[in-house]
Amino acid sequence: MPIPGARAIRDLWRAVRDFDAVIVHDALYLTSVLAMLIAKIRGKPVVLVQHIAGIEFANPIMRILMRLANLVVTRPMLYAADQLVFISDRVRHDLLGEPPRRDFMLLFNGVDTTIFHPRDVSTRHLVRAAFGLPVGARTAIFVGRFVAKKGMTVLEALAQRRPDLHFALVGAGPVHPEKWGLPNIHVLGPQSQQKIAELYAASDFLLLPSVGEGYPLVVQEAMASGLPVVCGECSVRADPVAARWLRGVQIDLTDPEQSAFRCSTAIDSLFDKPPDCAEMASYAAKTYNWPAMARAIVHSLLRHAEPGHCAAGRCQPG
Repeated sequence: MPIPGARAIRDLWRAVRDFDAVIVHDALYLTSVLAMLIAKIRGKPVVLVQHIAGIEFANPIMRILMRLANLVVTRPMLYAADQLVFISDRVRHDLLGEPPRRDFMLLFNGVDTTIFHPRDVSTRHLVRAAFGLPVGARTAIFVGRFVAKKGMTVLEALAQRRPDLHFALVGAGPVHPEKWGLPNIHVLGPQSQQKIAELYAASDFLLLPSVGEGYPLVVQEAMASGLPVVCGECSVRADPVAARWLRGVQIDLTDPEQSAFRCSTAIDSLFDKPPDCAEMASYAAKTYNWPAMARAIVHSLLRHAEPGHCAAGRCQPG
């Protein structure tokens, strides 16, 4: 977490002074709290884009601290914002309840469909060979930071349970999967978006056994690429419409073995009854759109001064 010094606070003060509005991404950062305070002092409207709610850490102390932080910091930030945006309906539900206690907009992050789109799978063997992946085996791709909340212990347990599957891991972090000593684990390190798109086309499904997510962009990218997805149930609940194509799994970081068993069952069901990948890719391309998200935020700022511009409940983007 960045901790701003005196110079950074001065620069933030001047930036808020010089611009017409402030857009804050996620409440639980000191920089976010400072930006909100300075904007309120200077009378500038604030759009808060909230990505996450709670995180079910394996460490009970961390879980308690997360809940306390959301109570003391996140909730006041939500109500201080002039416009509240959620990138996940699951996060909205967790923080605002049902029915929601204040107005909001649900706006999904966008996907670059010039890169992430269905591709000809005829080059699958070439891509796998280039990355040292087995050509004939069923292969899952994981894309993300190698950290606990991404479900690395679950992934390790699953790789032990399912030697028939191979796992291509794209990313880096404090967890080192190469030390697991498993022959079906292939650590590819960080890759460019173009290479990730090629790996999506060369894989059989995306696996993301994570917790505490808003709506992981890699899930949206995989959907836009026409790649089936097995992920934590928190991600499935992000977009109620998209849930029909995703295989959600209850992930418990305190019990990686049982979580791995549930992942294994979901993977088998995916192969038995695969989703309509063409329909999924078409939906993702139309729905996960950066320009549309930007237009909706700008429109909300333009309407900010209008009395009664948004009734209680969900606001619809213009």
